[in-house]
Amino acid sequence: MQPKLGAMLLCMSLVYVAQARAAVLPDSCGDDKVKFDVATKKNQPAPAGPLAGNAQIVLIETLDGCVTCGTVTTRFGMDGAWVGANKGSSYFTLDTAQGEHHLCTDWQSDFDFLKQKVGLISFTAEAGKVYYFEAKVAIVTHQNGPGPDSNLETDRTLAFAQLSDDDGKYRVKVSKLSKSKSQ
Repeated sequence: MQPKLGAMLLCMSLVYVAQARAAVLPDSCGDDKVKFDVATKKNQPAPAGPLAGNAQIVLIETLDGCVTCGTVTTRFGMDGAWVGANKGSSYFTLDTAQGEHHLCTDWQSDFDFLKQKVGLISFTAEAGKVYYFEAKVAIVTHQNGPGPDSNLETDRTLAFAQLSDDDGKYRVKVSKLSKSKSQ
């Protein structure tokens, strides 16, 4: 009976840790319980630009160093709420009011070690302008040590940066358009 009690206590502590994780997301993100289903489409026309009086944000996910990572999903938050997600090399757009905004991205996952990958950016939007932001996901596997005693290690990183207009337009051109829906 002692092993069952130990297992139950372990499970309860893991639930507590998962709940504590939700409380430590930055303010610019959203509720950690929100998950997205994402569908992508190839060969879509370039975004039309912002609505009158607004700015447009283009949120892009790119994959680096990984051929089979098309299932990586990154969520994007703005000013405390999740606004959408990308899956694989994809993008979506969001119109917003001018003024200061706080962006967040993270790796949507049930694994805690991946949830710790968070990117943050603040910027001031001006009406009529388009802003490009990239969440670059890198998954690189390498051999640790020589010979038969070596093992494979995988490094997973998430970098979040604002792109120049030229780089942003290019990334959109070579990416799929994503449509996300919260579960």
